[in-house]
Amino acid sequence: MTFSRSSLELAHAVIEAARHKRLTLTTAESCTGGLIAACLTEVAGASLVFMRGFVTYANEAKTDLLGVPEDMIAEMGAVSEEVARAMAQGAMERAGADIAVSATGIAGPGGGTPGKPVGLVHMAAARRGGATIHQESRFAGDRRAVRDQALDAALALLLRQAETAPARD
Repeated sequence: MTFSRSSLELAHAVIEAARHKRLTLTTAESCTGGLIAACLTEVAGASLVFMRGFVTYANEAKTDLLGVPEDMIAEMGAVSEEVARAMAQGAMERAGADIAVSATGIAGPGGGTPGKPVGLVHMAAARRGGATIHQESRFAGDRRAVRDQALDAALALLLRQAETAPARD
């Protein structure tokens, strides 16, 4: 996989911010299929802070691996703010990490509805002892473009949490 310069710069900034503050990271991915974890681990020194990544493409995986309640997925849909937040919080707890980022969305070309169109991605970043932040985005383009844009947005959200987190002793 080849990543854009902007993606690699964001990943490097995330790794450096986490390393500087002695924070650990994890990812929970659906529509990005592991791209966030792959981009982070492209950075030399990522092993100092990156714990693991969860690729939970199926709803059952979101429940089994991350503890996302089945009834939440049934009621809100897998592509929702609530599920994105639960994915990030579940990954953080299951990995024992300080910060987690999640992404769940519809990359296309199919699967969209009028209420949840292709390009809709919900992302969340959880921080131990802090607030979980959420971002909803509607990206344009084909499947690859949606996933690439979601990658950068998720890395930026993760960076925001890493930069604002207090350093661990």
